[in-house]
Parts: sequence; structure tokens; C-alpha cells
Amino acid sequence: MHRNRCITPDLYMVSFPPCKINIGLYVVDKRSDGYHNLVTCFYPVPWTDVLEVVRSEKLSFSNSGSIIPGDKNDNLCLKAYALLKKDFDLPPVKIHLHKIIPTGAGLGGGSSDAAHTLRLLNTIFHLRISDEKLFQYAAVLGSDCAFFIQDKPALAQGRGEILSDISLSLSGKHIVIINPAIHVSTAQAFANITPRSIDINLVDVLTNQKVGAWKSQVKNDFEASVFNHYPELDEIKAKLYNAGALYACMSGSGSSLFGIFEEPTNLQNKFFGYTLWSGQL
Repeated sequence: MHRNRCITPDLYMVSFPPCKINIGLYVVDKRSDGYHNLVTCFYPVPWTDVLEVVRSEKLSFSNSGSIIPGDKNDNLCLKAYALLKKDFDLPPVKIHLHKIIPTGAGLGGGSSDAAHTLRLLNTIFHLRISDEKLFQYAAVLGSDCAFFIQDKPALAQGRGEILSDISLSLSGKHIVIINPAIHVSTAQAFANITPRSIDINLVDVLTNQKVGAWKSQVKNDFEASVFNHYPELDEIKAKLYNAGALYACMSGSGSSLFGIFEEPTNLQNKFFGYTLWSGQL
């Protein structure tokens, strides 16, 4: 393959990869490749990591903040660099990730870090890769990585990589995310799911009904089986509603739960001992 050469790069850049929540999550069928087809709405949330990419003499990756499980050399940020390196004459860089978003929490933090690495490299080295092409690179890295190329609400289908615009705005609403540091195995979560046809028009409900009406209609298919194994998560959801949430749900296959509120809400005392983040959407 012809390798594209970079023009004069910038020296370094910093970005703030956000997390996401799933508003509704339906497992509709199992594919021949072993994956499942999903229908969900991804919504970006400004709880962020900090990612720095610096031109260097040697490729390296370092991290601070929360502990990232696994081999550092297998980090998705390095995989993002290697993916672009196949097609572009990239010089070495130093990547530093300050991890804040909880890992393995259904919030897509690792996917966001990978996507933002692609975005930073594209900008720093003036690669002129279109968003459409960046979507393709990101989809290679993970099912929900493509969403973080643009950080705007999207209806996701397929494995989560088929995205379409959705005119949903929660601007002005407030969100509380609770992470109880319970590890939910994604494989186990899928093993306990029976795929089913989605019984609502998710786009219609999310865009035409008030947030308070979602409670009785917009579901996460993983909740029943995950809550059965971890009743504590069901209790967290109930507490969010008791505190006045318009809508509460588990994100992804867990274990984080979120509540959407009309006004800022201080719930630190109600969720003592958990990781809690709140802010305006």
C-alpha cells in the first residue's frame, strides 16, 4: 500500500475524551460472526479523561490517574497509532493518558481514548483524514469507538458501529453517574441475554416524548440479568428515582448507572463509597 507522508506537524496537542451513556439498549439478534446486533442511543457526557500526544524520538505510552487493567502495550491508544502507522508515515510520539473515567463501567472510556488518539494524530500531523474515513479506522478498534469521532448523539445499530444522527438534545438537564466498582463481564452479560425484536420506535420516543415518559418505555435489555446477579445495582437505580430522577438506567452492560434530573442534585451522601460524577448535559 502506498504510504502517505505527513507534512510539517504540530509539536503536541491535548484533548479531553468524554464518556457516553446508553439511553435504551436492545439486543435484537445474534450474528453469524458471534457478535450481536444492537439498537441503542449513544449520548456524550462531559466526564472526561485527559489525553496528550507529543512528537518524540521514540514511541511510548504512559498513564496516570486511575489504574488501567491489562498490559500497557495493549492499550487502545497505541493500537490507534499502529493502525494509522500502516497507512501513513507517522514519526514516533509520546502518548500520555490521565485516566479519570472508570474502566469496564459501560461508559466507553477506553473507546473514547482510542478515537481521540486518532483525532489528535490526524490534527497534529495534518493527515487530512475525513470523518468518514476516521469512522472506518475507529470501527476496527472497537464497536463503539466510531461514536467518539464526532461526540454527538447518535442512534447506533449493528455492533454499535453503524451510526445515524438523532435530533436529541438534553441541554440544560443534569446527570448523575454512579459507578459502584462492580465488574460485570461483558461475555457473561451477553450469555444471559435472549435476543428479541425491539418493541418501540426508539428514535420516536426519545425525540418526541418528555424525558419523564421514558421510564415506562425505554429499557436496557441487560438490566434484568445483571440486576439478578448484582441486586445492589437495582437498588442504586431505585435510589436515583427516589432522589427525583426523570429517567434512570444502567449504561451499556454495566455496572454504571445514571439518572437524568431537571435540576442540579447533590447525592454524595446517598451514594457514599461509590464513584459519583454529576454535571450538566
